[in-house]
Amino acid sequence: MSKITMSTPLVEINGDEMTRIIWDYIKEHLILPYVDLKTEYYDLSLVKRDETDDQITVEAAEAIKKYRVGVKCATITPNAQRVQEYGLKRMYKSPNGTIRAILDGTVFRAPIIVSCIKPFVRPWVKPITIARHAYGDIYKCQEFRVPTNGKAEISFTAENGEKLFHETVFDFKTPGVLMATYNKDDSIISFARACFEYALSTNQDLWFSTKDTISKKYDHTFKDLFEEIFKKEYKAKFESAGLTYFYTLIDDAVARVMRSEGGFIWACKNYDGDVMSDMVASSFGSLAMMTSVLVSPDGNFEFEAAHGTVTRHYYKHRDGEKTSTNSMATLFAWTGALKKRGELDNNAALVEYANKMEQAALTTIESGYVTKDLASLAELDEIHILDTEGFIVKVKEIYDTMA
Repeated sequence: MSKITMSTPLVEINGDEMTRIIWDYIKEHLILPYVDLKTEYYDLSLVKRDETDDQITVEAAEAIKKYRVGVKCATITPNAQRVQEYGLKRMYKSPNGTIRAILDGTVFRAPIIVSCIKPFVRPWVKPITIARHAYGDIYKCQEFRVPTNGKAEISFTAENGEKLFHETVFDFKTPGVLMATYNKDDSIISFARACFEYALSTNQDLWFSTKDTISKKYDHTFKDLFEEIFKKEYKAKFESAGLTYFYTLIDDAVARVMRSEGGFIWACKNYDGDVMSDMVASSFGSLAMMTSVLVSPDGNFEFEAAHGTVTRHYYKHRDGEKTSTNSMATLFAWTGALKKRGELDNNAALVEYANKMEQAALTTIESGYVTKDLASLAELDEIHILDTEGFIVKVKEIYDTMA
């Protein structure tokens, strides 16, 4: 059987631990037999990041800007224990955070739906995609422990030296804590555009929520900029596509989401999106069944799994023990990237391959062949628990019956 050709490479970003093992299994069994794969390869393993002083992460992000599509394996963001374990020069930043900043991207996370795993929230029958503004807020804040009584103040001095405001935050009569967060109009605008573009490209309604009634400057700016961009650039496009843009308060949004059937994009500020994406993932069954795609406002895409490197399973694998690690999110990262590459290059065969491979993976689970984490979730009469590589091999067997 002749392999599907690619005219343009995609950016392949390898990672760490168990997901790196899964990465090789997926390529060996599910991609290389069918696709003449072209990639520009970057190894973002913790060891390689340390060797390059993390410059390789920057190079990988710049490559995505060049080729427009990338696929990324899960990577370690080191803490003090990891610095000691790997003998690192320093505690490097999150690779995802670095790449997000360079691409000015928004993260969209959505569950992988299979018929035999029912959401814990009964009305949900369609996936809910969380769009997270991955910039600023408490993730870039300055925070302080206030040790004694005193006055906390905040001021802003313009570039020309003019002091534009100087305000008292709180007059402490007891020890406490203090935090200063920030965001930028251009980042919020990029977030808005990415959300509107992704909604149009996936033909889904877009919801957006903040708490502007309480945060009358900070959150209200998000609301106002979204509304401004929508009216100027996207209202006519949404109407033509039969789509809706909907704004509401975050607490009202939560109530509405819980009663909805799903099938829309829910855009959230950074912290809200961090929390709600895990809530949606667990409600649909498993974080291992959650896709993640980083989208820049100028149309670059990076696909990855929403979960981490599965450290506990990696240690077992390293010690020669069998593992049963769910590879679905990593598999869908690959198929998502190959599908997008095919769409951008008008390569129908590559798009068809990616769609069929996704269907083969879904059929594998729905036929009762699962990894251990799904065994207690799947509502099936007969279940066969497979090890990590065995599940991927089974997907190949089913794909070959479809192709």
